[in-house]
Amino acid sequence: MRMIMRVELPLEPFNAQVRHGVIEATMQKLLEATAPEAAYFTEVNGHRGGIMIVDLASPSDVPRLAEPWFLALNAEVHFQIAMTPEDLGRAHLNALGSQWA
Repeated sequence: MRMIMRVELPLEPFNAQVRHGVIEATMQKLLEATAPEAAYFTEVNGHRGGIMIVDLASPSDVPRLAEPWFLALNAEVHFQIAMTPEDLGRAHLNALGSQWA
């Protein structure tokens, strides 16, 4: 299932890794472990953060994706379902509307 994975990175330990010149290696390792379809880095709630599109084969993939971010950067990690227009079309909204109207 395609999911939006949003990470919020606190100032520490990120700042310390920048100061010690190791943040690029850490980020590369995290991205290799996460293997997102797409990744964008931005501000999240006033902190450094990122938004990635990931594919989960099962709910047990959540720890595999989130734990590296927790352990390496004390990140907060949030997951949301992501649907394409085709996915939304398969939801049969008109039939649901008829059933529940």
